[in-house]
Amino acid sequence: MKVVAFYNLKGGVGKTASAINIAHLASRSRLRTLLWDLDPQGAASWYLGSDDMDTFSAKKVLKRKVSPAELVVPTAYERLSLIPADFSYRGFDLDIDRFVEKGSALTRTIDPFSETYSLVVLDCPPSLSRLAEEIFAVADAIFVPVIPTPLSLRAFQQVRAFMKKKKLGHKHLYPFYTMVDMRRNLHRNLVENPPAELRRLMLPHIPYSSMIEKMGETRAPVTAFAPGHPAAQAYQHLWEDIFSIII
Repeated sequence: MKVVAFYNLKGGVGKTASAINIAHLASRSRLRTLLWDLDPQGAASWYLGSDDMDTFSAKKVLKRKVSPAELVVPTAYERLSLIPADFSYRGFDLDIDRFVEKGSALTRTIDPFSETYSLVVLDCPPSLSRLAEEIFAVADAIFVPVIPTPLSLRAFQQVRAFMKKKKLGHKHLYPFYTMVDMRRNLHRNLVENPPAELRRLMLPHIPYSSMIEKMGETRAPVTAFAPGHPAAQAYQHLWEDIFSIII
């Protein structure tokens, strides 16, 4: 089983849309896939049809009073399951500090799924926290959506520096541009000439598209309701590169 995370210190960069579409493509590639929505906002859960945010208890899971398998719900897509978000995630960091040793919380929770799933996809909250450290420790690769602007690139560099300082395997951090509008000079220049230290790590970019915004209307991945659209094809190219990295 492989574990991948979609993470950014900044919000509003297309992280959840990327996590959902990649998870759907993984399941369509015949990998039994589990998407864990770790963001208390619960956007990924909502997109995939889950409206109940009162069923999860981070404390009970960390204290082993609830089996991780009890958290899983099915989705409308074959081979794709979901652990929905819950408001209790707001206190996840404090609960981790109280009940488990450093670096073991998510590992201990995710390991039992290895008998059932080939891939676990983590949709992460935008923060540098104890939970973020747990995510960095457990993930085989961390994929970071970056809008092609200096501020968004700075946020990526901050995450990279944090991981390096904490010795959390910063070389497993992979950026990719999202919300790219090639009509804008800034976007076009940064796509064609990414920073030298990131050039070899850059994955295929995702364009800005109203079709991706329609995910909110359909509550479905764009790769499911419009698989032939250029935006869905961009996610397909991204998934092919991710697959080659993790498998």
